[in-house]
Amino acid sequence: MTDAVDPNVELLRLRASIDNIDAALIFLLAERFRATQQVGQLKAEHRMPASDPRREEQQVARLRALAEEAHLDPEFAEKWFNFVVAEVIRHHTEAAESR
Repeated sequence: MTDAVDPNVELLRLRASIDNIDAALIFLLAERFRATQQVGQLKAEHRMPASDPRREEQQVARLRALAEEAHLDPEFAEKWFNFVVAEVIRHHTEAAESR
């Protein structure tokens, strides 16, 4: 006789885990944006460009390598990074324009 796991119980357990991970991701993104807002203020104060293509290129390469190591699709990691960077650049541009 095998101990069968109730699929509904297992589904609830897995979903609870996903919910916890999602919450952690949101808080980590908030922390990341607090840091990038400080970068944006610094750039605005010193009239530096909102974007840094060389840094972004380095970050893409670094994140793609991390994704491979974590068994995550590197294309997905790059898309995520590009999405986040677009928002960061928008914030930096707004900071510069408000000065």
